[in-house]
Amino acid sequence: MNIFFLCFFLSGFCSLVYQVIWLRVAMAGFGVTTPLVSIVLSVFMAGLALGSWAGGRLTRRYASQPAAFFIRLYAAIELTIGASGLVVAPLLRYCHALMSVQPAAWGSLGFYVASGAWIALVMLPFCAAMGATFPVAMAGIRAAFGSQSPRSFSYLYVANVLGAMTGTIGSAFVMIELMGFARSLVVAAAANAAIAALAFALSRSLGSGAPSQASAPAAAPKALPGSDCPALPLLFTTGLASLAMEVVWTRQFVPFLGPVVYAFAAMLAVYLAATAIGSRLYRRRSERGLVSEFAWQPLAILAACGALLPLLTADPRLPGPEGADLLAGALRVAVGIGPFCGILGFLTPMLVDRWSRGDPDRAGRAYAVNAIGCILGPLLAGFVLLPALGQRWALILLALPLFGLGLSSAPALGIRRLKLPLAALAAALLLIVFTRDFESEYPDAVIRRDYTATVIADGEDMDKILLTNGTGMTLLTPITKMMAHLPLASLDAPPRRALILCFGMGTSFRAALSWGIPVTVVELVPSVPKVFGFFHADGDQLLRSPRATVVIDDARRYLERTRDTYDAIVIDPPPPVQAAGSSLLYSTEFYRVLSRRLRPGGILQQWLPGAEFTAGSAFAQALRDSFPYVRVYRSVEGWGFHFLCSFQPLERRSAGELASRMPPAALKDLMEWGPQPTPERQFQVVLGAEMPLRKLIDYAPDAPVLTDDRPVNEYYLLHRLLHGAQFVP
Repeated sequence: MNIFFLCFFLSGFCSLVYQVIWLRVAMAGFGVTTPLVSIVLSVFMAGLALGSWAGGRLTRRYASQPAAFFIRLYAAIELTIGASGLVVAPLLRYCHALMSVQPAAWGSLGFYVASGAWIALVMLPFCAAMGATFPVAMAGIRAAFGSQSPRSFSYLYVANVLGAMTGTIGSAFVMIELMGFARSLVVAAAANAAIAALAFALSRSLGSGAPSQASAPAAAPKALPGSDCPALPLLFTTGLASLAMEVVWTRQFVPFLGPVVYAFAAMLAVYLAATAIGSRLYRRRSERGLVSEFAWQPLAILAACGALLPLLTADPRLPGPEGADLLAGALRVAVGIGPFCGILGFLTPMLVDRWSRGDPDRAGRAYAVNAIGCILGPLLAGFVLLPALGQRWALILLALPLFGLGLSSAPALGIRRLKLPLAALAAALLLIVFTRDFESEYPDAVIRRDYTATVIADGEDMDKILLTNGTGMTLLTPITKMMAHLPLASLDAPPRRALILCFGMGTSFRAALSWGIPVTVVELVPSVPKVFGFFHADGDQLLRSPRATVVIDDARRYLERTRDTYDAIVIDPPPPVQAAGSSLLYSTEFYRVLSRRLRPGGILQQWLPGAEFTAGSAFAQALRDSFPYVRVYRSVEGWGFHFLCSFQPLERRSAGELASRMPPAALKDLMEWGPQPTPERQFQVVLGAEMPLRKLIDYAPDAPVLTDDRPVNEYYLLHRLLHGAQFVP
């Protein structure tokens, strides 16, 4: 049976590569929004549920077939999954292009329904094939090995989870940086083809004779002997809780890990590693007959207690390095979620094994029930629990059903077996009472929550801060004023309309409005504009202005769907430069979309707060390849870069000329925070720090151009390890 272990290891590896990259391709096309992410993940899990159920029914229908039949069918399914690596990403891009012809209104239900329908049409058949592998392979194992197969699901489950963990680490830390998304998909598709070849070879060695008496299907048990285990309710609950908690963990641990792709990969790797350890422990104990028929009750209670451990490890009072640190943060994650995931790794295959007794049809139905819980979990957490209750109470509420199921049959355990569950219950109460969350660090702050993020606004005077999911977004600085005033003053004619991408504290939006023109601002997080008045006393008044338009949407998607054009477009992507998803606002594909929204003679102002040599060079090359005219200036405070980009020559104007082109209200806004005594001096500091674009490129001339396929700024670990963290001075 070792060949099945290898096949399912490789299959799990490929599945995670596909999931990560398909999600990213969908985000680039349909928007970096929480509803879109939920749609993609739900379609993925729905496919697994459908395939698992349908595969089980198929194996029951053809139960009299020999082992070779099922193994060949499994090989064909893996070959189909491999084809997905070549066709899904291009099809998602094609569907996005079709939707762009007649775009739905931004933020509308119609847009998400249409997006979900296209994504499901493309992804669902292949995800269903992934789900079908378990029951079909189990049927082959049962037909080939007969009585050795009652725990075949857990055997394949261990292999699959180990492969998924390896795929998570391999893709995030190595493959994507070296090869990009497209080539990584090709590698995964080749691995699926190799699995199919192995399976076909195995089927030939088994021949095509009639099934032996040992492999004939046995009647499925009506109930677990000696136990009233609610296997299906438990499988649904664990699926729902685990995927919902993933959403909560993402917000809880970002302040300690940082908002980078490696943080999310580390979290997922810990989840899968702990699950694999728990599953392997179950296999060993069950093979020795050490798993009690009542094991599920204490395990459910222990899982509920483990679900609350993140309350402790995400407590900001816990000793650790200041700020985000990937290694220290990963340790917090491992201690916080590892026990819970390990217990579920033990409990899930145990429940499926005991309910199915090796019957592929019953195993398929059980796995489908678990997957349905996984579909609903992220939606419940993202759209209901987190906006209404926050991270802390969301975790507590998600743990309650596990406590309830575990305690429902407590009398059957006896006094001796109740000691551990009672101790776990006491520990849970201590965790709830004595821990604190990240928000407690800001007792006087304005806090807003929505389906996308938790927003914190705190501080006084010029020391105010804005945090989104624990990450600092911006400061009150004259740099953000210059982002708007520099391009507007540099236009050949007076501006008529401006667009700001990313709201932040609203300083650039406010500066653009001071020109007396209509200004549109696009912000992804609904709660961010709601704290505008905290940072600027006139913020609420400006939001009510007929010249101000606030759009809650993904910036790239808005540019694709709007038909408006602008004299100036100002972009200040959320920090850090290496933040997950940030490359979608720096890539050549993004600039291609943006260029259609610039009026003739219009200017793009792109801000880069600072970057490593490779990322800075890749970014500069993307601008060079997208615009014929690019000028680069250091900021008024001496750090970061303003890029002015246009399709027409950018005339060199003196500081005095720029100041003279500004209306009085704009001049007042420019000088509100200084630091220079006059507008001319303010502009001169920037103009005098101009640098050639070529200089940025030459810091790493061999760096690839930043594209959607090669997000160099996000995947940086290998070149940082090889060349060190060298930042543009």
